Amino acid sequence: MKKLIRAGVVVLAGLVTPAIAQTANFIEKQGDWSVYAHDTGGKKTCFAVAKPRSSKPKNVRRDPIFFYLSDWPADKVVNEISIKMGYPLKTTVPVEIKIAGKSFKLFAKGEGAYVEKTEDEQKVVAAMKAGSTMVVQGRSTRGTLTTDEYSLTGTSKALEAVTKACQ
Repeated sequence: MKKLIRAGVVVLAGLVTPAIAQTANFIEKQGDWSVYAHDTGGKKTCFAVAKPRSSKPKNVRRDPIFFYLSDWPADKVVNEISIKMGYPLKTTVPVEIKIAGKSFKLFAKGEGAYVEKTEDEQKVVAAMKAGSTMVVQGRSTRGTLTTDEYSLTGTSKALEAVTKACQ
């Protein structure tokens, strides 16, 4: 339950990007990933975030789309995955991540997608570090299937920067 709450906070941060931009500190950019740190009363959160380089279909209206990898040191959480899809998701259909022939299923809640088990999360992160592109597919509550492609360039160095920022 704590994991879902944390993931929801990260997605909420994506919804209020202008406010977070004022409070989260930009650390560095690594390839196609940006690294930030946010400290609220001694409870630090650090994350790497990327936007898709392409989204299909083109004619679908969506809010901003983000893929987050977050560390929550106080809760001993490392590389937590959350995705803000930019529209309400159909909760009965899993969101799917595809990397180099591997496929991972995430559960949908609101506009977000999350990995249920920590051990599965680490498998996704390992695939991200080894891959060059990642495809995320989700289905909206209206039934529209969207496909977002992300570059994985800089993922490993971005995660190193997240770890260092949250020490």
